[in-house]
Amino acid sequence: MKIWLGGGLQDSESARVSVFDHGLTVGDGIFETVKTTDGRTFALTRHLDRLARSASGLGLPEPDRDELLRACAAVVDANPVPLGRLRITYTGGHGPLGSDRGEQGPTLVVALAESGPRPDSTAVITVPWTRNERGALTGLKTTSYAENVVALARAREQGASEALFANTVGQLCEGTGSNVFVVLDGEIHTPPVASGCLAGITRALTAEWTGAKETDLPLDVLERAEEVFLTSSLRDVQAVHRVDGRELPGAAGPVTAKAMRIFTERAADDLDP
Repeated sequence: MKIWLGGGLQDSESARVSVFDHGLTVGDGIFETVKTTDGRTFALTRHLDRLARSASGLGLPEPDRDELLRACAAVVDANPVPLGRLRITYTGGHGPLGSDRGEQGPTLVVALAESGPRPDSTAVITVPWTRNERGALTGLKTTSYAENVVALARAREQGASEALFANTVGQLCEGTGSNVFVVLDGEIHTPPVASGCLAGITRALTAEWTGAKETDLPLDVLERAEEVFLTSSLRDVQAVHRVDGRELPGAAGPVTAKAMRIFTERAADDLDP
């Protein structure tokens, strides 16, 4: 595999990042995951815009947009796969063993891994831990992902592919790597960004294309929602057939099925919406 590091392509087996990189020592970094299909990226402009916002929120220098475009194109061209996960990682770079940053500048890594098609529906669980809607990192896509690792491991143990969080006031928030939508009385709702959820790229497109409403929702809405679905860069729109011990019959339901169809058609019409 060829990755982008240090301003150019390198073999993944020989590429090296310092053990003192701030992204490793304290999780001081941001990232984006971009879907690729037959060598073409999807919604890359939106992803790079969000990367810039995350960098600003973390106090990192603004990433060089031209280099990012060159890096993504080079990595995609060098690693042809039918369906891929393009990962852009941008960290604080070499730093001291503490929270202060160093002065050598950021690290940029772009890599691509082959991905498989996701199932049309999946199971999810809720977890007892909360998202902090008022935290310093709220709304930023950072590499400080350990709580997601713990929650996703809990989900896997229970035969699910995703774990859903409430925020500190008991409102439905998001998954470890996805946004969540529910159908109530035939209408689609999703938690607002103020709930503490990430402003997902697929979330925004789905809301725009389906007319979904941003609504403050209690976590127990999952016990009565007619339909539930997830969105993310690699899931696109994915129906949920089980939440904890509750089975949702007929997933994907009619509203979710329509949302899946709309997203697939609109995404095929415009690769950079």
